Amino acid sequence: MTVSQLLDSSTPRAEVDFIRLIVNWFVLLMLLWIVLSYIVTFGKAGWDSPVRKIYDGLSKVIEPVLRPIRAVVPPVRMGGATLDLSPLILILGLSFLARIL
Repeated sequence: MTVSQLLDSSTPRAEVDFIRLIVNWFVLLMLLWIVLSYIVTFGKAGWDSPVRKIYDGLSKVIEPVLRPIRAVVPPVRMGGATLDLSPLILILGLSFLARIL
């Protein structure tokens, strides 16, 4: 089902499908952001690389959504490194939301 088909229909089901589509796209963007964060963090992308620019653009959208979760759930320490669980929590929450709609 395309976006135009979802918007053309005036039934409540079409609105739910459109919300589900937005949630699914946001989850895919988050997964891309997570992969790119590893590439950027481990130094495989220079400051002027396209990968870094895409990562920075996605960060402007995703970071404000993650900030409230990070305020409640601190990063987990694993030896000398920390693991940020907020993206996982958000993905699970959005997946749950999409499933109950």
